[in-house]
Amino acid sequence: MQYVEFGKTGIKVSRLGFGAMRLPTYQKDNKTCFDEDKGIELLRRGYELGINYFDTAPTYCESTSEVTVGKAIKPFRDKIYLSTKNPIENASGDDYDKRLENSLKRLDTDHIDFYHFWGINLDSFVNKICAPDGPLARVKKWNEQGVVRHISFSFHDKPEHMIEIIKRGEGIFESLLCQYNLLDQSNTAGIEFARKQGIGIVVMGPVGGGRLGAPSPAIAALLPGKVQSSAELAMRFVFSNPNINIALSGMGNLKMLEENVATASNIQPLTADEQEQIAASLQENERLAGLYCTGCKYCMPCPFGVNIPEIFTLMNYHRVYKITDYAKENYAQIGNVPWRDYKNAAACTKCGTCEEKCPQKLPIRKQLEETHKVLAV
Repeated sequence: MQYVEFGKTGIKVSRLGFGAMRLPTYQKDNKTCFDEDKGIELLRRGYELGINYFDTAPTYCESTSEVTVGKAIKPFRDKIYLSTKNPIENASGDDYDKRLENSLKRLDTDHIDFYHFWGINLDSFVNKICAPDGPLARVKKWNEQGVVRHISFSFHDKPEHMIEIIKRGEGIFESLLCQYNLLDQSNTAGIEFARKQGIGIVVMGPVGGGRLGAPSPAIAALLPGKVQSSAELAMRFVFSNPNINIALSGMGNLKMLEENVATASNIQPLTADEQEQIAASLQENERLAGLYCTGCKYCMPCPFGVNIPEIFTLMNYHRVYKITDYAKENYAQIGNVPWRDYKNAAACTKCGTCEEKCPQKLPIRKQLEETHKVLAV
């Protein structure tokens, strides 16, 4: 396993982090149950293979993840770094304290190394976290007492808002967690800015929640003959970004764990030529995607709240890269998460306004209808 300095924290972390959101399961009475024993075994195997950063959250694995992680790391608690999260439901400092205390009990620990404001956006940061005697004021107190060793946040918002949150945080954040992978590089500028501030960078979804690990000729063709799997290419791509410290992967079985550890232990950063080759291939795929939509956004705004370019981007994950499950999962988020606060293609009334403004004269109404039929779960 390779290790790197983690921002300004003064500690070294494994390049691969263990995300405990997809722990082993079994079927009982036609229900999916989480297997605590196998989960503990898998987490401990991760430690044996060199992982020293473990990430969980209160509701992962139907609210069993923190307990399982706590039991797994008990024998080596002082040798690893534990990360969990506080969902900011309101501006109440008292509620924030209760959620923190509950996590400490479930994890059976007296401190949390990296404690995240969970899934925040700019609005929740300004109006909830920064409220008088609210979550920010409380976490500072816990930090002074050593219960929270490092203050962090996980980001789910429009990319440009990441920099604004960091600026408003006035230097309190020591690490952040955000989405970044081969097909979603939207947070690149924010990651670079954060690293310049001395913030440690952890990225989630390095293999797109496992979707980029599925066999995909289109992805394998980005670097033909030089990688053994789509997952290896996806991980190497992330590790080649010098601003990223940890690739956090949700690993639910031993095979996945060992493959990711092997990649993280023998990191061969993509050469300049390989990065140029991938960029050129992605550009060609964007050209193919452009036959469906070039992303120029002249069609926007839609009078009925449909984000046409974003929806067609998801369609192209299916159409060009053949990672349909990934596309469907993201499509299902539309209207249900802050960073996709628009309507899906079903909201199209076929008014035709978009087609009048489209310089490519694309049949947008027909394509939206087709997209919804393919991606709607």
